[in-house]
Amino acid sequence: MKKSIPRYLLFKYLRFDKEQPFINLSMFLAFLGVCVGLCVLLVAMAIMNGFDKEFQKRFFVMNYPITIIPKFYTKIDDSLVKELKLKFPHLLFSPYISTQVIAKEENRFEGGILFGVNFEEEKKINDVVAHALKDENLQSFDILIGSGLMADFGLKKGDKLSLIFANLSPSGFSLIPQTKRFDIKAHFSSNLAFYDKAYMYVNVDTLRKILGYNQDYDGIHIYSKNAFEDIEKLRQYLKQDYISIGWWEQNQNFFSALELEKRALFIVLMLIILVASLNIVSSLLMIVMNRRSEIALLLALGTSKAEVKKSFFALGMLIGGSGMICGIILAFIALWILGNFDIIHLPADVYGTSKLPLDLSVLDFFLTLIGALFIIALSSFYPAKKATEVNILDTLRNE
Repeated sequence: MKKSIPRYLLFKYLRFDKEQPFINLSMFLAFLGVCVGLCVLLVAMAIMNGFDKEFQKRFFVMNYPITIIPKFYTKIDDSLVKELKLKFPHLLFSPYISTQVIAKEENRFEGGILFGVNFEEEKKINDVVAHALKDENLQSFDILIGSGLMADFGLKKGDKLSLIFANLSPSGFSLIPQTKRFDIKAHFSSNLAFYDKAYMYVNVDTLRKILGYNQDYDGIHIYSKNAFEDIEKLRQYLKQDYISIGWWEQNQNFFSALELEKRALFIVLMLIILVASLNIVSSLLMIVMNRRSEIALLLALGTSKAEVKKSFFALGMLIGGSGMICGIILAFIALWILGNFDIIHLPADVYGTSKLPLDLSVLDFFLTLIGALFIIALSSFYPAKKATEVNILDTLRNE
């Protein structure tokens, strides 16, 4: 008989009480609050993770896992590139020269960055460039520009584009910025407006002649499948003569801000579950106050305090646990709908995709469940403890 008391009390107090309907309403609100709170939290975490990974993917489009640049007393030349290729055969290297330029078209000007690269090597580490040049082979003063710049200037393949350089050329009794005209042979599209308007590519030998370089480079772009480990190996090999920069270091502030925003959102949305759990506390306390005489009688007849505590704790966990299960089901339904139907449309030139990115990681899922379970267990423990503190003699005498 004693073994069935917790189960008996659990289902007894779950039944609708016509005399105290507000208790059942409070229990339902607690269930609903946990359900909605957990659903919102899981969906929000999936969206944050999706944007985080999408931004990382977008940064990789025209950025590189590792970049090596020289210090003021060192230089990068073909011999160093060959040396690194022999030492690290699993990495892909593309040395480059870069300079800031101004693109001019009639009365319009647009600032940009011009890269001088070996296109055969660049295509191995940059899919956007490789896709743009799959049917083209750039020579001499041919140029590859972004689709954003072509659209702004109204250009098309075969047109000429004037670029103004920072280095000066003598003209009569004065010095004027050097201007060169390039033939547009191809264009690329990274789906990010900044790159499509600002980045331009020419042959490295052509840019070297314009800038008056010898055989040096400004840096080396490196593709690595495991950048975190490879950058340490490169630093050990190059020692202090060169600077090795990872993609996460180039954009450290941005990704730190995303991580901070994600943590803040997690805490704020977890407060929804905390507020909902207060309804669990209030509803269980109302049951305890309303059933004081029953509890006192059960304790007087030999029911242990542990059984009474177990009954109310199980009731609170049942309310919160059922809310969690429904919240998880609701969250996965919401994620499926958002992932399969174009309900939310994003500007592709800003986010790199027009579809809402979603990615619910296993770690975030279990951290959310553990946090919700802890809050619900804590909310159920206090009323269960108060139920065992009923004064048997006073309660039976007065009620």
